[in-house]
Amino acid sequence: MRELSLKNCRLDGRYDIRETLGQGSYAEIYVAHDILAAPQSPHSLIVIKALNVFLQNDLDHDLEKTLVENFQNEATALDRVRHPNIISRLGHGSARDLKDTIFHYLVLEYLSGGDLSKACRETDLTLKQALFYLEQVCAGLGHAHQNGIIHRDIKPQNLLLTGDRKTVKIADFGVARVAQSDSPITRVGTNMFAPPEHSPMFSDHAETLTYTELTPAADIYSLAKSAYVLITCESPRFFANQPITELPFAFRQKPWADDLVKVLNKATQHDSRRRQQTVVEFWQELSSIKGFNAIEEGAPPEISVRPHTLPQAHIAKGYTPLAPQRPRFNTSQDLKLNNLVGANRAPLVVPVTKVEINKSPVAQPEIIEATQEPPIIYKPVKKSRPLLKKFAAFIIFIGLFAGILYATHNYLRGRGILPSIGNPFKQPTGTANGDVFLRSTPNTNNAPIGTVTKNSRVKVVGSQDGWLEIDVIEQGNAGSAADSAAHGWVSGKYVDIQQ
Repeated sequence: MRELSLKNCRLDGRYDIRETLGQGSYAEIYVAHDILAAPQSPHSLIVIKALNVFLQNDLDHDLEKTLVENFQNEATALDRVRHPNIISRLGHGSARDLKDTIFHYLVLEYLSGGDLSKACRETDLTLKQALFYLEQVCAGLGHAHQNGIIHRDIKPQNLLLTGDRKTVKIADFGVARVAQSDSPITRVGTNMFAPPEHSPMFSDHAETLTYTELTPAADIYSLAKSAYVLITCESPRFFANQPITELPFAFRQKPWADDLVKVLNKATQHDSRRRQQTVVEFWQELSSIKGFNAIEEGAPPEISVRPHTLPQAHIAKGYTPLAPQRPRFNTSQDLKLNNLVGANRAPLVVPVTKVEINKSPVAQPEIIEATQEPPIIYKPVKKSRPLLKKFAAFIIFIGLFAGILYATHNYLRGRGILPSIGNPFKQPTGTANGDVFLRSTPNTNNAPIGTVTKNSRVKVVGSQDGWLEIDVIEQGNAGSAADSAAHGWVSGKYVDIQQ
């Protein structure tokens, strides 16, 4: 057995391997910290699933080729069924460990809430909680089936929870198959949850099965056994490779017990054609016991609960429907690593002695060996003084230029060449120095429209050809201005402008 040497290492210049989560026949699972992710990112901690074809010491070229193809197919399946309730692939790559062993890896999201099997062991789930989780599993699994992918290993251990335990995601598509595939059915899964058509227990007795074609009903069988665990928090060991016929004694008196057994019994029939044929059909029958749950808890039935609604997804923070670049993995023989050097070789992982979790350094173009000196931290040079000098010189120049313009203007205005410039935003006021007619235009060719009496206060709003356009603020002699108007034109000689 040749395990990968990855502990306390940095992979691809960004993933600091923290600890081992688990190990399969040809895969090793690690939790890692992405040093390029923001601290508040839901993907600052990720999972590295590394394919180790040398793990069992029985490698030949054909086996390695099959393992690599299956590993790439897993990535393809995850991208094909991307859904809020299916674990997301975040990236991939190839590298060499500290012992120069080549391996491929997938980067998956890390779900810190554990699996549903663990949740059932820690505390008994209520029927409401179990149905809440099962609806999400049905939503994700139904989406996978719509995209032609059969999971083939649905079980509570592969149903993972987010840290807040509000979202369930289906994991481990390593043995997933494309529906209606012509390739022979391999025996996979856990005996307790696997349907007869691909259960290892039936590997030598396939002829005893009535119908052996692999369809989505295979996942429905496993989903029903998983539902038994979530609702009762007990293992279905008494129904291994058998239909479910009853619930544990503590649940047999529940008002929904008979209805639940009927749904689960149908879903776990040996003949897959007698089961529910779609996940939606299974959920529609299962969700009908929601009403019993409300009665059992003493609450009125929920009006919104309908037995024939589609299972609804539950979206957690950080989900995106966009998949990363599709991987292209090769075998070690195809890569001919022993004959390649330099940039053409797979990158080597780097040992690290300290992981700075809350720091996101800039990605480095080359690998830093552990024996090198610590990187130099460059501090920006302070340039405040030159900047202040330039700014002060600019202000002085503007001041001199403005002073020259002002002096020139005063000189020309004093010679009468330029008129006086007043405040363009202030409207001058004045006083009528006699009784005068208001006209609609600045000339005497039209009839008066009113009268402005002597000493009336006016506001000048415009001027043209010696005429002023005014607003009458206050009549000087309101009693004698019966035909007074509030606005019009008057000759400028009748108005004394206030300076």
